[in-house]
Amino acid sequence: MKFNIEIDCTPDEARRFLGFPDIAPMQERLLADMENRLREVVKGTDPKALLDQWLPFGAKGMDQWQSLWTQMATAAMGMPQGQGGGAGKGKKEP
Repeated sequence: MKFNIEIDCTPDEARRFLGFPDIAPMQERLLADMENRLREVVKGTDPKALLDQWLPFGAKGMDQWQSLWTQMATAAMGMPQGQGGGAGKGKKEP
């Protein structure tokens, strides 16, 4: 013998019917606490300190980063070192 029962109810009604606890108030408190903690961290963060962490070498690091990408681009185009980096440079005339 086989029975199929369909129940049309909201999630809240199903939760109460099955005896699950209502955790919405606890969830709201935790989210508010997390938001407050995040606000405190953002208030205490110095933008200069963040930049020093993200870019430890400053302008020199940016120059090295740009040089790395230039070297990779010239290597990808199959040009010898020192010929890339400008419009029309290193191109062979047909």
